[in-house]
Amino acid sequence: MLYLFWIFFTDYKKYFTQKVGIVPIKKMTISDHISFWGFKALHLLLFVGIPLYTVGFTAWIIGFLTYALFAGVLISIVFQLAHAVEDTHFPKIETVTNTLEDEWAVHQLRTTANFATKNKIVSWFTGGLNFQIEHHLFPSISHVHYPAISQIVKQVCLEYNVPYIEYARVRTAIASHISHLKHVGKSK
Repeated sequence: MLYLFWIFFTDYKKYFTQKVGIVPIKKMTISDHISFWGFKALHLLLFVGIPLYTVGFTAWIIGFLTYALFAGVLISIVFQLAHAVEDTHFPKIETVTNTLEDEWAVHQLRTTANFATKNKIVSWFTGGLNFQIEHHLFPSISHVHYPAISQIVKQVCLEYNVPYIEYARVRTAIASHISHLKHVGKSK
């Protein structure tokens, strides 16, 4: 249900509160407002309006929910495999100073993992989000550059003795995620 929640609730919540969680977003320009509402309208037209008109309600709802649920599962899997695995770190905020133990880039490296980065099909399906470390470190750079950037990041991590967490295959990342869930379940 994650995809449906994002497109029909979370996007609007961020827009109207001008925050992502508790973090304020930059003041939106007229162009930003036009872009937000334009793409929301385009999404509605392409994924609701035209299909409803051409195939009818029953076929549309089956197709839309199938697509939305598949997208939601894919998004959920990507986030779980990138953040909730055995080797990622879950730092606690220092309550007195309201800080974390690591600087921003090191924090990203310790709390994020890559998976199946040599698999072009996984990279295509995830839009490069299997290179989650590079996505966090360089969010404004196109994902097509992540494979090359990852080699540089790995080398720098090696030089500075900072962990670079990567699972070679989706199944090993899933196994690590399941193991992490079992560990968390036992510790509570």
